[in-house]
Amino acid sequence: MDRITILTTMKNEGPFLLEWIAYNRMIGFTDFLVYTNDCDDGTDLMMDRLQELGIVTHVRNTDFADKGPQKTAFRRAAGHPVIKASDWLITLDADEFINIHVGDGRLQDLFDACPDANVISFVWRLFGNGGVEAYTDSLITETFTQCAKRFQVRPTQATGLKTLYRNDNLFKTIGVHRPLHPAEGRREAIRWVDGSGNPMPSRFLDKGWRAGGGNGFGDELARLNHYSLRSAESFLVKRDRGRTNHVAQDQGLQYWENMNQNRSVDTSIQLKIPALREARDALLADPVLADLHERACIWHREKIAELLARPDYVELFAKITARDADG
Repeated sequence: MDRITILTTMKNEGPFLLEWIAYNRMIGFTDFLVYTNDCDDGTDLMMDRLQELGIVTHVRNTDFADKGPQKTAFRRAAGHPVIKASDWLITLDADEFINIHVGDGRLQDLFDACPDANVISFVWRLFGNGGVEAYTDSLITETFTQCAKRFQVRPTQATGLKTLYRNDNLFKTIGVHRPLHPAEGRREAIRWVDGSGNPMPSRFLDKGWRAGGGNGFGDELARLNHYSLRSAESFLVKRDRGRTNHVAQDQGLQYWENMNQNRSVDTSIQLKIPALREARDALLADPVLADLHERACIWHREKIAELLARPDYVELFAKITARDADG
């Protein structure tokens, strides 16, 4: 059986990570290589426990200086045994869910639908907060259904891609959105398709992280649901945490306005909710993991209260929720 791996970085994702782990195991991912940094909510402790249970491989990421935690982790991961043993590889964040539309919605169904492909890109579908202001310990994939239109091209992020690829020396470098730098002598072996199984433009061999002009926007086989905001309250915590890649950029009002897309509705991923709930509950059956999850949720609520006691966050919360009221 192929080893299909997610490489990710995390900080303070404790309330949400069990849904994400359960979902990705359910659709067929076999391995998780997780780099955590500077966690306050116990995300790192949850990953320690998941590692003890044989579900993830966890590395504490330190000393990343000006490169930022994500790029540093990806550079270090290139030589990790988990990556070297992987047949397929993708870099995904804790707010990203591959929504497969064929067969039973599993990775094998996707591979069967495009058997010749060895690189598959999925375009983001941005999910807004849908007017949800308060944080609750509920499934993200069930709570948020309002999103960007299917072929929406603005803002720029609406055409962003993430890429799953065969890990057989096709590329030299792990990238945030796609593998980088085709290996010498391997360009002709690359068969790169979009979420409909259609060939990606040849320019993607060398650069590009977005679909555009109709190229790479196919989603008949799969799409990538991107829940970058969650509730208005949880967004405050995300903003306080900071970005994992562009560490100097603020996730303030402009980010909210760009990502808070509520122009359409997509509930297709909810076909998997019963199985997802069962898979998440199976993880929570472990008493240590259940306790750590509850502690993370408590920390999250307390952080929200702390931030809402600060005038700058009160102002930001008022502005983003006023936009909810305005529609």
